Amino acid sequence: MISVAAARAACVALVKPLAHEQVALDMAGGRVLARDVIALRDQPPFAASAMDGYAMRKADRRPGAQLHVVGTAPAGRAWQGQVAPGQAVRIFTGAPLPDGADCVVIQEDVTATGAIITLGSTLEPGDNMRPAAGDFRVGDRLAAPRRLSPGDIALCAAMNAPRLDVFRKPEVALIATGDELVSPGQTPRADQIITSNSYGLKALIEAEGGRARILPIARDDRDSLKQVFGLAAGADLIVTIGGASVGDHDLVAGVAAELGMEQAFYKVAMRPGKPLMAGRIGDTPMLGLPGNPVSAMICGMIFMLPMLRAMQGLPPRADTYPLARLGCDLPANGKRTHYMRAQIAHGADYPIITPFDSQDSARLSLLSGATALLVRPADDGPRAAGALVEHIPLGTSYP
Repeated sequence: MISVAAARAACVALVKPLAHEQVALDMAGGRVLARDVIALRDQPPFAASAMDGYAMRKADRRPGAQLHVVGTAPAGRAWQGQVAPGQAVRIFTGAPLPDGADCVVIQEDVTATGAIITLGSTLEPGDNMRPAAGDFRVGDRLAAPRRLSPGDIALCAAMNAPRLDVFRKPEVALIATGDELVSPGQTPRADQIITSNSYGLKALIEAEGGRARILPIARDDRDSLKQVFGLAAGADLIVTIGGASVGDHDLVAGVAAELGMEQAFYKVAMRPGKPLMAGRIGDTPMLGLPGNPVSAMICGMIFMLPMLRAMQGLPPRADTYPLARLGCDLPANGKRTHYMRAQIAHGADYPIITPFDSQDSARLSLLSGATALLVRPADDGPRAAGALVEHIPLGTSYP
C-alpha cells in the first residue's frame, strides 16, 4: 500500500491540461480561464457621480450656500457645459461629472426652489464621486488560470471581453460493475441493490467543471466489462467503480491489463477505500474506485477531483486542511489515514467537529448528513475532546 499523498501525486501525474476553447461570456460561468483577460478601457472611463444630487465646485460646498442650477446630467448623457463658481448641475448616479465640478452634494442635503438650490446646515461628508479608472485601467488583467466566479464574469464584461478562452471540460466515462446492481427506477431482485455511486460521482465531476457519461453497468464477466470499456472511447478519464479488489468476481484489474493498462499503483493506506488503483490505458488515464458507496465517493473527492483540476490547468490544492476542535474523545487511529464523516458546529475560536459513531462505508445516509470529513493521520494517537484536528469541509455552511 502507498500513502494518500503518494497516490494523489501519482493520479495527478497521469493527466495533463486539456486544450483551450473559446466560449461566449454568458456561457463562461464556472469554467476555468485559460488566458488572461485584458481590460480594453478604463473603468469608469470618466469621473462619475456616486449619488443622485448636485455637481459643483468644492469651493461652493458650504452649509447654507445658494447656487444656480444650470443643467441636468442623467446617466448616459453628459452635460456639455462648464460649471462656474456659484453654479451647480443636477446629476444622477453614474453620470459623468461636468467640467469644472469636483464634488457632488447628495439631494437629501439640498432644498430646491426653481433653479436655485440651498445647501443644508449640515452636509454629509465625502465628495460622492468615483474617479476615472478607479476600478481598473486599460491593460489591467484578470489572471488565468482561475475558475470563473459570478464576480469574475461581471468584471470581464466591464473589461469589454465578449468571449473568453477557457479549458475544455474534461469528459469522464463512469463504469459501475457488478451483477448485484440495477439502475434507479428499475425493480431489483431480492438479491440486488440500486446503483448509487455513478450518480454521486457524476455530481462531483460536474461540480468540479467536468462532464460525466454514465455507461451501462458492466456485469461480472470479462466480455461484458470489455464491451463497456469500449463505450468509454473518447473520454479524457475512465473511472471504474467496484471490481478492483481481489475476489473471484473482481475483474477490473485483469481486464484493464488485457486492454493494455500500465498500472501506476494498487491499494492505498486509507479508510475507507483501500482497494484503489490507477493507471493509463493507451493515452487515457484510468482510476479504479472501490465499490462501497461511501468509499467510492470519498476516494472520488480525494483522488478524482485533483485529476480534474489538473486537466483544467488549475494548481494543486495544499495537502493541509483547516483546523477544528474535537467534540469528543477518540481512540488511537490505525495504520491508514481515516476520513471520518462528521458534523461541524461553531466554536469560540475554531469550529467544533464531531464524527458519527458509525463509519460503515456502506451508509450513504451518514455521508449525506455530514458537513465535514475529519482527517485522522495514520498512526495518530488518542485524541481528547478539544484537541485540534484537520478536516475537509463538505460544502455546507457551518450551522
